[in-house]
Amino acid sequence: MSGNTCNAQTPVFACDASNATVAAYGFCNRSSTAAARAADLASRLTLAEKVGFLVDKQAALPRLGIPAYEWWSEALHGVSYVGPGTRFSPLVPGATSFPQPILTAASFNVTLFRAIGEVVSNEARAMHNVGLAGLTFWSPNINIFRDPRWGRGQETPGEDPLLTSKYAVGYVTGLQDAGADAGDSLKVAACCKHYTAYDVDNWKGVERYTFNAVVSQQDLDDTFQPPFKSCVVDGNVASVMCSYNQVNGTPTCADKDLLSGVIRGDWKLNGYISSDCDSVDVLYNNQHYTKTPEDAAAISIKAGLDLNCGSFLAQHTVAAVQAGKLSESDVDRAITNNFITLMRLGFFDGDPRKLLFGSLGPSDVCTSSNQELAREAARQGIVLLKNNGALPLSAKSIKSMAVIGPNANASFTMIGNYEGTPCQYTTPLQGLGANVGTVYQPGCTNVGCSGNSLQLDAATKAAASADVTVLIVGADQSIERESFDRTSLLLPGQQTQLVSAVANASSGPCILVIMSGGPFDISFAKSSDKIAAILWVGYPGEAGGGAIADVLFGYHNPSGRLPVTWYPESFTKIPMTDMRMRPDPATGYPGRTYRFYTGETVYAFGDGLSYTSFTHHLVSAPTHVAVKLAEGHTCLTEHCLSVEAQGGHCENMAFDVHLRVRNAGKMAGGHTVFLFSSPPPVHNAPAKHLLAFEKVSLEPRQAGVVAFKVDVCRDLSVVDELGNRKVALGSHTLHVGDLKHTIDLRV
Repeated sequence: MSGNTCNAQTPVFACDASNATVAAYGFCNRSSTAAARAADLASRLTLAEKVGFLVDKQAALPRLGIPAYEWWSEALHGVSYVGPGTRFSPLVPGATSFPQPILTAASFNVTLFRAIGEVVSNEARAMHNVGLAGLTFWSPNINIFRDPRWGRGQETPGEDPLLTSKYAVGYVTGLQDAGADAGDSLKVAACCKHYTAYDVDNWKGVERYTFNAVVSQQDLDDTFQPPFKSCVVDGNVASVMCSYNQVNGTPTCADKDLLSGVIRGDWKLNGYISSDCDSVDVLYNNQHYTKTPEDAAAISIKAGLDLNCGSFLAQHTVAAVQAGKLSESDVDRAITNNFITLMRLGFFDGDPRKLLFGSLGPSDVCTSSNQELAREAARQGIVLLKNNGALPLSAKSIKSMAVIGPNANASFTMIGNYEGTPCQYTTPLQGLGANVGTVYQPGCTNVGCSGNSLQLDAATKAAASADVTVLIVGADQSIERESFDRTSLLLPGQQTQLVSAVANASSGPCILVIMSGGPFDISFAKSSDKIAAILWVGYPGEAGGGAIADVLFGYHNPSGRLPVTWYPESFTKIPMTDMRMRPDPATGYPGRTYRFYTGETVYAFGDGLSYTSFTHHLVSAPTHVAVKLAEGHTCLTEHCLSVEAQGGHCENMAFDVHLRVRNAGKMAGGHTVFLFSSPPPVHNAPAKHLLAFEKVSLEPRQAGVVAFKVDVCRDLSVVDELGNRKVALGSHTLHVGDLKHTIDLRV
């Protein structure tokens, strides 16, 4: 329930049918459109009342029967207690805690992204119905994981614009979809954040609050914007949150071109634009972008901001209107966008328990099926990076297992940040111990693993006497988090020493498990004969320990693939603040992400092994595609490197790529088929980029057909130096695994 409570028994609902006075208002007329209802409500408010609807902590308005409402709730990977709009209580003591998005994204499974969103929104609605949660959730985080040191990379789906876009659409649709007959109604309102080019938190004293991201139009439209565009255009998200940073000298929350021009104009956002928390305050007090607070209020509202997380607009908007810096109609526009969102959520429809999702309650939170999905999500995301044949383990033949490392008995660490109270935990030690007898030694008392916390003797003794050793190391929120970026890509403290000493002392196979959001330079372990296998398990959520055991013992065949490049430590000499995606050979700048990076990698984007092997066979794909240009087009008579990726020639210009994928091994498994393209070298195009992916499950010796429909203007286009999409003419090389196929694109 989103209401104030006079006492526990009498909650207040907006437009409560039992209140005849309120029920007669136009904004309570459920047969009217949301826009008409919102306009009616706005018309009944004084200016002083209106500004109260510009901030997240919306006070009650008793004269119109409107209860208080807190807009700020979070649901990054489960209902979270981070936002003040949500809390846990004895009635609902916890909610299902899924893996951090970086691990879920590693599944490359679009149906999984949506399924998680559906479960999270079920639990959110269930909590809302008993007064424990709001209806507006400021998730997901769809910023591109551009730099491996970023503390918030764990919250994102990785470095690739296509994967991030697919994740955004899947998760948002799962959260918001109210059913086939629901029209424009929302189950809960999602929010894609942080718009845009936001990926520096606090690196060597450079803080997100004052960082100016200098970004070329090409990089903006090619890398940073696509996930937000997909979120709005394909996901129909209810909200976008502007970020703290400036982009090319303008705070994003005061940038009319970015907000009114792109989000609401070009992409046609159906919803509201929120600020990151206190970012209007920040642009005035930290960035000194305006001379007065009234100017800051005016410029952000006129730019297209509708809701201020924080209190700044409530404090300064009336004065801005009185000073003539802002018109009351600008305020009306903003609050109307907010009201329409609440209308679509049913906030103005009375008791939520009598509405569409009213039957959901505490028994729908932490159900066994929801918790099993959390375990399945972790299983599907876990990436096997190295295996010399030691895995899968046989529980029957192991008498003793040494479980070692600062994350070996992790609980809270597994759920990452923007977390809620989980239903329960299965730690790695518990998961492994459910299968075989274990001996546990932390090796370090914490992930910082400083000299005085290193406990080598006990750890090496345990490894020397066990049949198999599982080392679980990595990071936690003390190493990478919001407001804290890394400066090194090496394992923290003396973890490398711990890993090497334990591996050398092991009498049986030694398996290394990395629990982290961001990547590490573990070249020493990759090349070590003493380390039989390496897995990356992200922050795997409440059931992480069970999922790790499922993979190690072969109950689940690993199928996760890395959603980010793993760089060597030498990459850290590149300033994190250099936003350029493309390499600069003249200065030795190597570029960023698999699409542009020219340097050495520890592991590459898309890397990941299985316990079986898969083969790919190209069944059909064209070798030539003709672009049919309109009569008189200049490129019919002149030599053009590219043509516009829009217009009549783009219609019906698509072709199919059919592949046969076969499980050539002895174990059933999932497999992600990646379709990459290397375009002709025009407009500083990517070396390769992901066009499509499909996850298939195959039994031993079974084959399946995967079909990709390639839309030439959408999929084979690149962004030119001015930010325009162009179809590069010439040879495009398609890659699927080791297969390569060239398509000649001509006018």
